[in-house]
Amino acid sequence: MTGKNILIVDDELHITQLLSFKLRKCGASVTTANNGCDAYDLACRDHPELILSDFLMPILNGFDLAVKLRENADTASIPLLLLTARGHKLTPGELARTNICEVIAKPFSVRELLVRISEFVGLSDDDARGQGGPTPGVAVA
Repeated sequence: MTGKNILIVDDELHITQLLSFKLRKCGASVTTANNGCDAYDLACRDHPELILSDFLMPILNGFDLAVKLRENADTASIPLLLLTARGHKLTPGELARTNICEVIAKPFSVRELLVRISEFVGLSDDDARGQGGPTPGVAVA
């Protein structure tokens, strides 16, 4: 996955730190933001290959970020994985307005999330499974 650029957006610092650490160990280039507005600016500037975004955040939530990204021709094709602690369900109509590929519930397994990420950015399954480390079932909420 060397050189793959991933944007992580979450207002909880421990989540961005943990995921950044694990993804960098897999060879990814990682950028982080703590709100949707900053994430949108970073996505427009850096054109990441994947965005991991929390749903509930200040300024611009993850769903509204995804809608805004989809409306911009330069960012419309960037896949987004939406992380949510509240079990938000999005309708097919809502999803059609976004580039959200999957909604992932918190808490999540870091190892399983890395495997899902690998499907979008080409991380080998061995690398993804190996980076789960001692926290495969970590309660990341």
